[in-house]
Amino acid sequence: MTLAAAQTHGFLSPTGVEIAFLLVGIATLGAAAITVTTRQLVHAALWLVVTLGGLAVEYLLLTAEFIAWVQVLIYVGSVVVLLLFGLMLTKAPIGRSPDANSGNRWVALAVAVAAATALVWVVVDAFRVTWIDLDGPAQGSTQVSGQILFRHWVLPFEALSVLLLAALVGAIVLSRKDAKDPDPEGKR
Repeated sequence: MTLAAAQTHGFLSPTGVEIAFLLVGIATLGAAAITVTTRQLVHAALWLVVTLGGLAVEYLLLTAEFIAWVQVLIYVGSVVVLLLFGLMLTKAPIGRSPDANSGNRWVALAVAVAAATALVWVVVDAFRVTWIDLDGPAQGSTQVSGQILFRHWVLPFEALSVLLLAALVGAIVLSRKDAKDPDPEGKR
């Protein structure tokens, strides 16, 4: 990009990458909304794949290729598969379930809005005085991402792995037949 082009670029003249970022962000937000509003669990898991894939595209547009591949491999490739595996093992209802509607939708919405507000507040407050060092290595590079990940975020990732392992073990335990009744359908 030339110096003249850099000077004319501003808020009202977005680049192609910024337009793509906005469009992918809107599509990802729509997929996330469908994920939490659909009444079928398998469809929600598939829309979650679209949402997480959209986030990976956003990381690619931010030139954070390593984080994008981690997003695809770990979340899309593992977490969603584990979620679907757990749904199938526990014999969760695939269609609409009448016992899933408790009538507390407005309370749940209020709690979700309060949690989202608190999350936005904490993130904005945490990064209010944080500046990106443009003279150092690129922020999306593998070196910087690895240093930040293994220096500050090891414990949350390990806690998540233990939680996912516990969920998988729980799904397997729930899917096993009762030992007292080896033939529940009476086909002996």
